[in-house]
Amino acid sequence: MKVNRIRRGGWYGVTKKDHAARDVSNRYVNRDLSWLQFNRRVLEEAQDPDTPLLERVKFLSIVSSNFDEFVSVRVAGMIDQIKAGYQKKDFSGYTPSGLVKRIMKRTGELVHDQYKTYRELMRLLAKEGICYVSEYDDLNATQRAAMDQFYHDIVFPVLTPMAVDQSRPFPLVHTLGVYLAVVLRRDGDTDEEPYFAIVQVPSILQRTVQLPRRQNSKKLEFILMETIIKRHIHSLFTGYVPIAVHSFRLTRNADMTLNEEGAEDLLEEIEKELRKRRWGSPVRLEIEKGMHPYALEMLQEEFEVDDHVFVYDGPLDLTYLMKFAATLPGYDGLRYPPVKPAYPKELVDEEGKAGGDLFAAFTKQDVLVHHPYESFDTVTDFVSQAAHDPKVLAIKMTLYRVSGNSLLVQSLAQAAEAGKQVTVVVELKARFDEERNIAWARRLEQSGCHVVYGLVGLKTHAKLLLVVRQESSGLRRYVHVGTGNYNDATAKLYTDVGLFTSHAVIGEDASALFNEMTGYSAPRDWKALSVAPNGLRDQLFRLIRREADNARAGKPARMIAKINSLSHQEIIDELYEASQAGVKIDLIVRGVCSLRPGVPGLSQNVRVISIVDRFLEHSRVFYFENGGDPEVYIASADWMTRNLTRRIELMCPVFDRKIRQSLIHLLELALRDNVKARELLPNGAYARVKGGGAPLRSQFEALKIEKWKVR
Repeated sequence: MKVNRIRRGGWYGVTKKDHAARDVSNRYVNRDLSWLQFNRRVLEEAQDPDTPLLERVKFLSIVSSNFDEFVSVRVAGMIDQIKAGYQKKDFSGYTPSGLVKRIMKRTGELVHDQYKTYRELMRLLAKEGICYVSEYDDLNATQRAAMDQFYHDIVFPVLTPMAVDQSRPFPLVHTLGVYLAVVLRRDGDTDEEPYFAIVQVPSILQRTVQLPRRQNSKKLEFILMETIIKRHIHSLFTGYVPIAVHSFRLTRNADMTLNEEGAEDLLEEIEKELRKRRWGSPVRLEIEKGMHPYALEMLQEEFEVDDHVFVYDGPLDLTYLMKFAATLPGYDGLRYPPVKPAYPKELVDEEGKAGGDLFAAFTKQDVLVHHPYESFDTVTDFVSQAAHDPKVLAIKMTLYRVSGNSLLVQSLAQAAEAGKQVTVVVELKARFDEERNIAWARRLEQSGCHVVYGLVGLKTHAKLLLVVRQESSGLRRYVHVGTGNYNDATAKLYTDVGLFTSHAVIGEDASALFNEMTGYSAPRDWKALSVAPNGLRDQLFRLIRREADNARAGKPARMIAKINSLSHQEIIDELYEASQAGVKIDLIVRGVCSLRPGVPGLSQNVRVISIVDRFLEHSRVFYFENGGDPEVYIASADWMTRNLTRRIELMCPVFDRKIRQSLIHLLELALRDNVKARELLPNGAYARVKGGGAPLRSQFEALKIEKWKVR
């Protein structure tokens, strides 16, 4: 088999110079190329000298984890289309084969810059006394003795050398695991064809190992697990001489193909698919620079990934840096100052106690909670109070991604054990959280909860909590509608908003939605909520068109939308029409954006910015001027095809005037950001916002808002 030339820092196969970023003849930016631009912005945070050093290390790790998901799902899907002979162009003008070539080139460039940044960050960490030792020979005698003993006592017993020859076929290589490719010859033989074996770097052991301190040194030194194993590789192959040992990592297709219509039990069907995922077709091979040609030939022949190979000048799988940067003791000066989320002042009683009688508070007024500036404890406390309140008759909730030790799940289980009617719609198909959600579903069922796995063909992505309570005036419904998952861990890292309300109309719609998800209720004529896939898209069309009509009539017309992604062609076309009618449109889109702003005659009234900062911008908030009578909505849905046509999503109006003003203020704050905001240009590229006046960083300004200083 012929081994192709390796392109440094990139993919096999080099395409011609890419001019697509400068081409504005197409009305749309390709979704996947836009995503690469987003990951470039994440990398820029790792490169920003104004970002604390250990936070820069975290961003570098996020770049890698983002790529892992992108390749295992999006690129894998395109490769499947190519294999099936599908060559139809998407609405941005790309065939799958053409798009994959372009993605390969741009990804190679981005990865090259990522590892250049890695080396720079390692240099800066070393100046702070935090050092990674890349060569075993650089250890002193004490350190070598300690690592030799560590290998003998801890590492060696869990290693499994796996030879590849005529009698032993290539073993299963798990997706995203780090392995060593070992080329050997028999001791004393020099003319035979080399022998080949692989060894998995055990994921059960910590990849970063701290070394004993050198005498009279204050430096913290670390070494990677694979460096230790490489040094001792001979211990696994007695009678053979290792010629070369290099790291590799395989990415498999992780997208599940479910036959939901024919599945008798969706949970069992997903468990089967999760087992199949281990055998997903190879999509990407990552290798260490300098890999022995024979080892590379063996890997390419087995995985058939000639055109999908990355070569790295540094350690594979930089996702390990996230845990390292987050758990390294001390060095607080190299991190952002910790944020202690405040309890909303509306929910603090006169004695200063947080989370008193939440039912009384929500009867009195609607309450908006803005994470991570305000505490997610408001949600867990509300569910806990509902679980223990004898007046509460029923609790209904959607769960999409849940944290590893969820207090919400514990409270729901306690409520069911206390005899309350508890219904939980668990989304088993939340990508890469399937196993965790299956575990929670079984736990809830064992506690007596009614667990529903959603509707066939649809993911349940709405964030909705309903509590039904018997009060002196009759039954009252309390509702929480959120833009983010019911996950206490991500609520510390993502910006999201949640609305608590006892508004009767919202409560009626919430009950109807749960009935639709759990029973056979037909879609209703919603009074307040807008629900995908049956009505949310059309409601967005109506709202956008109303702004356009107002602009044509000379009335005030403006839109602001804060979303994670925008790639729905029809929504984009509606925005183009509104822009041409004279509507001023501001879009705050964190990630993918297929709309081209600022194109004369098409989108000259549209401005798009993206903010990548300390917290992941995740909230979905929409503002419509409505001829001088503004309307504000919060939603679970981005403006993507999957959200509006293949998911159960929810958009909720904000009726409370003060809360509307608070959300409008947050939107305007983001639009004035001139530190972390990037503006999307007509050619699909992004540029730092160059605003006049004093620097304004919207997330840092949000931390200063007086409302959130109440503890």
